[in-house]
Amino acid sequence: MAKIRDYVTEYAKKVVNGDIIASKKNVKACQRHLDDSNDSELPYHFDVKKANHIIKFLEMLPDPKTGKQLSLGGFQKFIAGSLNGWYDRHGYKRFTKAYISMSRKNGKTLLISGMALYDLLMGKDPLNERLIGLSANSRDQAGIAYDMTLAQLKAIRSVSPKVKSMTKITPSAKEILNTNDRSKVKAVSNEAANLEGHQFSYAIIDEYHEAKDKKIYETLRRGQVLLHNPILIIISTAGTNLNGPMYEEYLYIDKILDGVAKNENYFVFCAEQDDEKEVYDVKTWIKSNPLMELPEMAQLLTKNIQPEVKTAIDSGSGLNGILIKNFNMWRAASTESYLDFNDWKKNETDFDIHGSKTYIGLDLSRADDLTAVSFVHLDEDNQEYYVTSHSFVATKGGLDGKIDRDFIDYRQLAESGYCTITDLQSGIINTDQVLNYIEDYIDKYKLDVQALCYDPYSIHGVIAEIERRDWPYNLVEIRQGPQTLSNPILDFRLKVINGDIKHHKNPLLDIAIKNAVAKDTNDSLMIEKKMNREKIDPLMATIFAYVMACEHEWDTETLMPLFL
Repeated sequence: MAKIRDYVTEYAKKVVNGDIIASKKNVKACQRHLDDSNDSELPYHFDVKKANHIIKFLEMLPDPKTGKQLSLGGFQKFIAGSLNGWYDRHGYKRFTKAYISMSRKNGKTLLISGMALYDLLMGKDPLNERLIGLSANSRDQAGIAYDMTLAQLKAIRSVSPKVKSMTKITPSAKEILNTNDRSKVKAVSNEAANLEGHQFSYAIIDEYHEAKDKKIYETLRRGQVLLHNPILIIISTAGTNLNGPMYEEYLYIDKILDGVAKNENYFVFCAEQDDEKEVYDVKTWIKSNPLMELPEMAQLLTKNIQPEVKTAIDSGSGLNGILIKNFNMWRAASTESYLDFNDWKKNETDFDIHGSKTYIGLDLSRADDLTAVSFVHLDEDNQEYYVTSHSFVATKGGLDGKIDRDFIDYRQLAESGYCTITDLQSGIINTDQVLNYIEDYIDKYKLDVQALCYDPYSIHGVIAEIERRDWPYNLVEIRQGPQTLSNPILDFRLKVINGDIKHHKNPLLDIAIKNAVAKDTNDSLMIEKKMNREKIDPLMATIFAYVMACEHEWDTETLMPLFL
């Protein structure tokens, strides 16, 4: 009896062995498949027959543009086969969520439309009345995947009387019905008023990088809670919104692949360049353009991408747009971003702040907005700086309204300890909460406070309260202007890049870093935000503290013997 070919494992081995060049994330994803296949204690098994069944179905489908049968790349077989091949002992699929990302024009929409069609015609979870949602942020975007699914279905209907008799198309509603079991494919979006209340057993979010919030994700997920074996697939290219929900997922999948976060039910495939320098090496482009695995597609994609790269380089316009679109790399919207977020994130670590010499920065924003306090701790042995921070959230006008305006879930962040929501009925910042936090923080960690640095804006009432509390700390006014801030702002950025400034995990400080734009005025550098609603307060509080911290004279006694 001939051995059944295992396309999924075959692809995984080729990637891990280096026969197919892939991104670091996808090497880890393939290694995960191989490790799991050999793990007898894992409560899941890989069913080659079921994996091959969907692969065979997809290869029977025509390409809507050419009418020819699809020629699947190994990566497409890996994705579809993995999602349809892993099961637990009860017969339920292992993966209930998937993150699939690659550069544009790599057949991702064609793949998901085929998988949606497979579930409509051959799905079993549930047996009847499956609801397959092709969703996106706009109805037009959702319609792209639907139209592709429809084109594939029409091609099948033209050669299969059975499929024709069991399907009904309602163009006005962008809906396809399986009349045998009453299952449906629907195009839905954030714009759809009736999205709530639906139980999508198979939900796909296309181009999720455009989402400003988690609304569509949470709505779809809520509708799945009573289903035994639902799946939600995020499929998208990278984008520019580093404060958006997809970038949050992007950071999370790293933890899954590194084994830091345990999530056996989350499938990951992320095709991206590992370094922007790879743009200049055509041989590496397959990392973000996995369709280049097919020789004819490699030739076509190279021919189309090369001129765009050359134009961007020659014109001096920068590669930002190219890196996002053609190489699936996340980049801030503005080339004027104060810090590359990757430089910042690599310095996230835990550290002991007990007894450290500390400079405190206080940014008192409007009474109805956000106040931030940051602590710059000195590591005197290594001559490094460590940043911790905390924010205080006003609720004037309602907390929910503020959450919606800022696209920040302050309630969740408060529960996690990253911020404090004002306890005043008026909704304005409670100064006592701020000062009590500072006192308690200093006392808890026995901090050796060198100075408390503040922006003179809105400080007057607070200074009076500090004096009443008889704080012994040196109070330093930090004037907002290039003369005071330009050099510290430049130095802070340089030290972050060099790894000399490290920080605790703090989502609000991360958001501030991502929002900050560098403005060059008369050969001086200042920090601004792109939009009024965007928050940079935790960063500014940090900079205020750093103005004094960067002038700290390190103890050099231990170095003296070297020069004697």
